[in-house]
Amino acid sequence: MTEELMLHGCLNNIASAQEALYNRFSPRMLGVCYRFARNREDAEDMLQEGFIKIFTQIQQFRGQGALEGWIRRIIVHTCINILKKNKKFSDSVDLIHAGNLFLNENNIPSILESKEVVDSVRRLPMGYRTVLNLYAIEGFNHKEISQMLDIEESTSRSQYTRAKAMLEAILINKKIIQPKERRRILMGSNT
Repeated sequence: MTEELMLHGCLNNIASAQEALYNRFSPRMLGVCYRFARNREDAEDMLQEGFIKIFTQIQQFRGQGALEGWIRRIIVHTCINILKKNKKFSDSVDLIHAGNLFLNENNIPSILESKEVVDSVRRLPMGYRTVLNLYAIEGFNHKEISQMLDIEESTSRSQYTRAKAMLEAILINKKIIQPKERRRILMGSNT
């Protein structure tokens, strides 16, 4: 079924069109939810709540941009709303060395395809993970993140910096990246 037919069917509450839309986009959106959730069950709950919103708000899709992008935005906002409701986004862990380690943002989205790296991101405290996902993966700026999470913009920046440092330490500890690679990343060299 084409996107156009799915969209038309969803607008008319046709179950087969809703099922086709869900089947097409749910695997990728589950991956989005999984990055925010504590476990698979929480991710599945986020996904289900997100698709309920998608089906109830489908008439708001104006066809400007990709349908998948619109769906993704609703899923991300659903995840954030669930985290805010549970107040889990404000988790924080102090790191003595947080300001000393930096992971190049350009490397984060490309390496997040790896299951081990995604699992490493999931080991971050919820606040760090949320800000890292929103900034490095979803492309929100710190002002937008601060508004979404009802935190100060400086808190968003701080949690992002600490998230990068903690993620880098986890990746080194798991031997996914080597300390030598870290130095290359820190220096911005590709050699």
